[in-house]
Amino acid sequence: MHAPFWLTTALLSPILLYQGKRARRVTPRLPEASGATSGQYGAGAPEFRLLVIGESTAAGVGVATHSDGLASQLALRLNQRTGKTIAWQTFGVNGIRLGNLLQTLASENLPPADSIVLSMGVNDTTGFTTRAQFRQHLKTLRSAIAPLSQAPITLLSVPPMEKFSALPSPLRHVMGWRARQLDRIYQELALQTPADFRYLNYPTVEDPSLLASDGYHPSQRGYQFIAEALATRDWGV
Repeated sequence: MHAPFWLTTALLSPILLYQGKRARRVTPRLPEASGATSGQYGAGAPEFRLLVIGESTAAGVGVATHSDGLASQLALRLNQRTGKTIAWQTFGVNGIRLGNLLQTLASENLPPADSIVLSMGVNDTTGFTTRAQFRQHLKTLRSAIAPLSQAPITLLSVPPMEKFSALPSPLRHVMGWRARQLDRIYQELALQTPADFRYLNYPTVEDPSLLASDGYHPSQRGYQFIAEALATRDWGV
């Protein structure tokens, strides 16, 4: 138990509850992206298969179609950098927590992949998932998707919610504190079990021109910005 965090949260709970309810009420709820959830860049059989799973970012919230979302844009840039044929698939649910994602994935028929990327953390932050639960859910996920890929799951860093300017203070600072705690679990697992997990930190989308109309999710340019940053890392393509 992280006593300082929970004590602070308890003391500020009346303010946090009010600000949280107001933020949900006034923030536009954007839809998930539509269109095909898979594709490829390049001709012939894929030489590298990318699968992105998770919450709203994997669901393409902030853009109209999945072709403008994270998986597609990352695959495009990997194709451009390597000249190889890159296949992509995305599966995401807006507003989902990791424990619920595990249940949902059990009924999905996802394809094998050379790299599986997990984009999660915001909803587990706002939902106050305990650190022990979050860690266990990650380990369960690794076992559950083993038939799809033996490569380490790429854990994209939990967004620094203290920088979400659309959230009022002190709510965004408490959420940022919690997000850092969950992100440290990512980092610890990547260090302790590199055969199962690897950690990637990518630039925060803060420029308003890179954000969708809700002020939270990436816009089309925002997803391109993230994909370009991630494509510079080693993907083993």
